[in-house]
Amino acid sequence: MRLLVVEDDKTLNKQIVTALEQAGYAVDTAMDGEEGQFLGDTEPYDAIILDLGLPKVDGVSVLTAWRREGRKTPVIILTARDRWSDKVQGFDAGADRSSS
Repeated sequence: MRLLVVEDDKTLNKQIVTALEQAGYAVDTAMDGEEGQFLGDTEPYDAIILDLGLPKVDGVSVLTAWRREGRKTPVIILTARDRWSDKVQGFDAGADRSSS
């Protein structure tokens, strides 16, 4: 399974990638929204982990663009934002929801 992690915090990015690689996943990374959007547009991922608070292009804009273009790749959002409205904005943009 091939995953993309788009997270600008270097420490958190490394922790997520290390854990996923140790679990057997192939993982690509991006440190900003522009690079993440490019990779999501050009590479075949099974799932994407996307931070909302990214430099260059924010995660909500990246996700909105992917969904507008018809990309169906499952996306899990990460955010340090504590307002519910920020989290809802991510779901409204097309983040995937748990079925449980």
